[in-house]
Amino acid sequence: MKINKMYIVIGMVVAFALFFELAAYADLGDQATKITFSEPIQIPGQVLPAGTYLFKLANSDTEQNLVQIFSADRSVLYATIQTVPTERFEPAGNTTITVAEEESGQPVLVKWFYPGNLTGHEFVYSKEREKQLAQDRQQTIEASQQPQASSDNTQAGN
Repeated sequence: MKINKMYIVIGMVVAFALFFELAAYADLGDQATKITFSEPIQIPGQVLPAGTYLFKLANSDTEQNLVQIFSADRSVLYATIQTVPTERFEPAGNTTITVAEEESGQPVLVKWFYPGNLTGHEFVYSKEREKQLAQDRQQTIEASQQPQASSDNTQAGN
């Protein structure tokens, strides 16, 4: 039985393309990023103590607007938070967060952008709180390292 070499080559190209498509999706799909805060930071519903946390999408297949915050080693889930998509004009090469500083001096996490993405995640607060945050001084911080896989460290201090 003679097998046409062209069919083998086409099959290999398709298999190769599918493999790399799935591998890239697994690395970038959940947007897993470790962020270190040098002081406590407010998120919707609670204040996280200073430390390193893993931010990731809850389920990148079905829900792009739920962000989970874990301990750095993923042993503790601190929060699952509803977000809304937010845009920026140019992508950054590193993780970027936006924090608002309340009059009390407490930093509040407002936005999180994964490296290279134009669309990020704006954390949802009550309407009254969002009005106050819009009036507070906001600072955008770009992390010093870019995550390359779920286990890499990315730090952003405030």
